[in-house]
Amino acid sequence: MRTLVALFATVMLSTSCGGAQSDEPEIGTTSSTAVRSVATTVATSPTTTQSPVTTTVASTDELYPDVVGVSVTNSGDGTFSFDVTISSPYDTADRYADAWRIVGADGTVFGVRELLHGHPNEQPFTRSLAGVAIPSEVATVVVEGRDQLNGWGGTTFEVSVPQD
Repeated sequence: MRTLVALFATVMLSTSCGGAQSDEPEIGTTSSTAVRSVATTVATSPTTTQSPVTTTVASTDELYPDVVGVSVTNSGDGTFSFDVTISSPYDTADRYADAWRIVGADGTVFGVRELLHGHPNEQPFTRSLAGVAIPSEVATVVVEGRDQLNGWGGTTFEVSVPQD
């Protein structure tokens, strides 16, 4: 099942990000303050994608958006670009996934992508955030989604940070 989800996420990223432009403006914040050091490993590829990490919700009602795909590209200037695919089929004008963020193992938030409206007719949907500064000693990050009523939660996605 995990392989199927990862394959689906990769296919969705390939079709959703292939030159498609969003009418939604890029709004985000970045931070590079680290609280503690993280083990260093070097990735060999400038772009990486990996499998989502499932967190269990006790209710069958959808409380949070799920991160179903992430692609990270090393921009070559010490920053990274993230293309993140979110599934939030419950989206309406009154309640929707309103952000996603990039978090280090120590809890440091490296970037937040705010979402200004729901995407009820575009599921799953992909949005990008560029210029994310991540220290070279950080090997992996987790991307998580936020519901405007319930906060952060749902399926997260751990991905390697490609260092050249």
